[in-house]
Amino acid sequence: MAFLAALSPEERLLLRVRDALYEGRWDELREDLVARANRGPSIFTLQTRIEDDLERIERLTAFERAHGMDLGQLLEEADS
Repeated sequence: MAFLAALSPEERLLLRVRDALYEGRWDELREDLVARANRGPSIFTLQTRIEDDLERIERLTAFERAHGMDLGQLLEEADS
């Protein structure tokens, strides 16, 4: 699948983190990142990374909804 092959390393990492730590739930991963961003002062690069990850999550969830598929499962199958 072309979309899967075009995923950045950061997007692949988000899929793995979602599946390993958040039981495949984007909403819980998103809530955790927002909570971390709202905790107060943080280093600029961390804040930027969180914002970038939230944008990546939106892109990935939009694709999953539009195509009715789980990219994490596809990534796991492709890696095995």
